[in-house]
Amino acid sequence: MLNIEEIRKDFPILSRTVYNRPLVYLDNAATTQKPRAVVEAMTDEYYSVNANVHRGVHYLSQQATELHEQARANVQEFINARSEAEIIFTRGTTESLNLVAFSFGEAFLKEGDEVLVSVMEHHSNIVPWQMLRERKGIVLKVIPMTDEGEIDLETYKNLFSPRTRLVCIAHVSNVLGTVNPVKEMTAIAHTHGAKVLVDGAQSVPHRRVDVQDIDCDFLTFSGHKIYGPTGIGVLYGREELLEKMPPYQGGGEMIARVSFEKTTYERLPFKFEAGTPDFVGSHALAVALDYVRGIGQDIIAAHEADLTRYAMEQMSLIPGMKIYGTAREKDAVISFNVGDIHPLDLGTLLDRLGIAIRTGHHCAQPLMARCGVESMARASFALYNTRAEVDALVAGIDRVRKMF
Repeated sequence: MLNIEEIRKDFPILSRTVYNRPLVYLDNAATTQKPRAVVEAMTDEYYSVNANVHRGVHYLSQQATELHEQARANVQEFINARSEAEIIFTRGTTESLNLVAFSFGEAFLKEGDEVLVSVMEHHSNIVPWQMLRERKGIVLKVIPMTDEGEIDLETYKNLFSPRTRLVCIAHVSNVLGTVNPVKEMTAIAHTHGAKVLVDGAQSVPHRRVDVQDIDCDFLTFSGHKIYGPTGIGVLYGREELLEKMPPYQGGGEMIARVSFEKTTYERLPFKFEAGTPDFVGSHALAVALDYVRGIGQDIIAAHEADLTRYAMEQMSLIPGMKIYGTAREKDAVISFNVGDIHPLDLGTLLDRLGIAIRTGHHCAQPLMARCGVESMARASFALYNTRAEVDALVAGIDRVRKMF
């Protein structure tokens, strides 16, 4: 079991007050708080090792380069990729998804080819494909879900055609918390010759994710959702696919040789990392991954599963409570509405009680339409949250309900 009180000491922000009340931070699906080790690693690198990577022969540059490339190896191990060449640093999940849409689209998709996306996708896994549709005339097909918030696997199987080239699926829904059967979905897609992109933004921080076990072709995640800094993220891609994909951006670092007649590109993964990388962020991300490893991914997953079950039980007792997403396998996200209370009003009043949740459409407007609402309130958990904080949330919701 987790020693929560000791863990919470690693996160200074959790000891602060909001409106003279103890902070109850339940907006972890948007971003997680950062442990001292991560912030101190960034401070130390800026003060002690700050130099541009790869291009310098001096000591600081060599040291910064070593930290940056050690971070790449760290990520490779964390998600069990086959090679460091398959790990590309980006600004986050959104840039990773856009990179695949542009570069995979240029290399492998033509007019009439099909891309499958689910109804529960984040906008960042919808809009880039719509932009590609406008450029190249591809066809988007939508994988539906059941009323419980689970992927309709039978319909999914029937969506494939000889023109299906790619399936894009969130591992965990950022709204419903549904854990999608990505391994099974990947196996089905591969029987049809289609590739699979898994959005791991909401799964990598909460559970073990093994890209070789899933057998996916691409996986994305963001550093700031796994206790790391903002502005750093990861794209995993199969080496044989990345080799055939054109660069996403041009500039320094991604070139082997430049002349006005012709430019040749650098080897993987540098072909996709134009310009100065966030070498401080990559090192801090590695420290965050080490922090998670040190606690234990399975222990974290069990703790968050317990919190989610407890919260679902307690919240369901509130009169007028409507919880969206009751999948059999659900991760640490609960979206809900209470009676006729607008989510914005609910979130604002909870904030006055020191309770931070998220309200709105959660960058998933097609999912909102499927659920018949325009917005929801959302509570999401991390390794440092407690049952006492769940109790505070439940009491706060009930207090707001009575006010209305």
